[in-house]
Amino acid sequence: MFWDKNTECMEREEINEMQIIKLQKTVKYAFDKIPYYHKKYTECEVFPEDIQSLQDIEKLPFTTKDDLRESYPFNMFAVDLDEIIEIHSSSGTTGKPVVSGYTRKDIHNWSELLARGLTDWGITSKDVVQNTHGYGLFTGGFGLHYGAQKIGATVVPISTGQTRRQIQLLNDFKSTCLIVTPSYGLYIAEVAKEEGFNPQDMGLRVIGFGSEPWTEEMRQRLQDSFNAPAYNIYGLTEMMGPGVAVECHKQNGLHIAEDFFYPEIIDSETGKQLPENTTGELVLTNIEREGMPIIRFRTKDVTSLNYDSCECGRTFCRMDRITGRTDDMLKVKGVAFFPSQIEKALLKVTEIEPHYQVIISRPNNLDEIELQVESTPQLFSDDVTTLIKIRDKISDYIKNEVGIKVKVTLVEPKSIKRSTAKAIRVIDKRNLH
Repeated sequence: MFWDKNTECMEREEINEMQIIKLQKTVKYAFDKIPYYHKKYTECEVFPEDIQSLQDIEKLPFTTKDDLRESYPFNMFAVDLDEIIEIHSSSGTTGKPVVSGYTRKDIHNWSELLARGLTDWGITSKDVVQNTHGYGLFTGGFGLHYGAQKIGATVVPISTGQTRRQIQLLNDFKSTCLIVTPSYGLYIAEVAKEEGFNPQDMGLRVIGFGSEPWTEEMRQRLQDSFNAPAYNIYGLTEMMGPGVAVECHKQNGLHIAEDFFYPEIIDSETGKQLPENTTGELVLTNIEREGMPIIRFRTKDVTSLNYDSCECGRTFCRMDRITGRTDDMLKVKGVAFFPSQIEKALLKVTEIEPHYQVIISRPNNLDEIELQVESTPQLFSDDVTTLIKIRDKISDYIKNEVGIKVKVTLVEPKSIKRSTAKAIRVIDKRNLH
């Protein structure tokens, strides 16, 4: 199913022609309207007329989160405040928050992006979409809310938390689509069983998930828990929010809305562009944003781009799932890896629950890494020999995946704190500053 088939199935040549026109317009618009870009480009001696092809985008300097923080609150807006009808922002836990402003046209476009993705999943006006993503200044809840409404679906804007009420409403409202983070979806299934419900019998047809790193093993657990397909959504506050890229029903990568965003993959060390199917850092440029166009934003998200045709019929390029962030990479005992690699190995073991934490410490100036994993109630009641076998099995799987041996501790069921939003997977107790 398509929401806007003519756009979603354009030929590659047509896509690129559209992108260069929009890129040229955006660069001039930002240069003329936003003091930051005018100053930055003038200092770098690059000007709007220098952008004659898509390759010329490499002439432009990157925009970083620090640049956006320094422009707090409204200095990155390209329009007067009276044209901004909605403002969102990041939490600001690591400094000043990043503010994102939307005109009426931007909100319309945002809803269109999510309407495309939801339509591909089979969502129609007959569906009830229960949205557990956070509302408020966080962008997570709103894009999906607008997209579902655009289609005509009934939206239940329950937001995060209230897990037992979530379960009650899933049953009472006969919700057919659940929007969650993967870890919270598994927690809802766990609590539902405690309440006497079988999550597989709740009638969900579709699950949409995002907002945290995930593995195919985690997706499979989520699908098995509710007996429904689960599709990934990608977005970030700086660009728009969720909807920058949405996975189609083939579950083989997320289609980037290339009529709104121009994607690049770069080497995070050199800043140079990398070819397709090469893993690197994702860089995005808004080419259809009125209130706050952002050019060459370094997302720090690690992925790759694929321009091959997709069986779903959509022609926009696909990005692989995010395997981590350049600033989330861990280095322990000289070995660099992403937390998602541990999860990938861990979830191959069926005798444990999908709840874990990685604890890194540095006693006596030597790195130590401990993996705390919840056992199932049945496993926890087994004899010590069985527990040791499972513990060693986990340790071997992780060593094969990551390359280092970790201390594995099997803990009691439900002893690891649950999160209603993004799960806290890593606790790094080392003082690395």
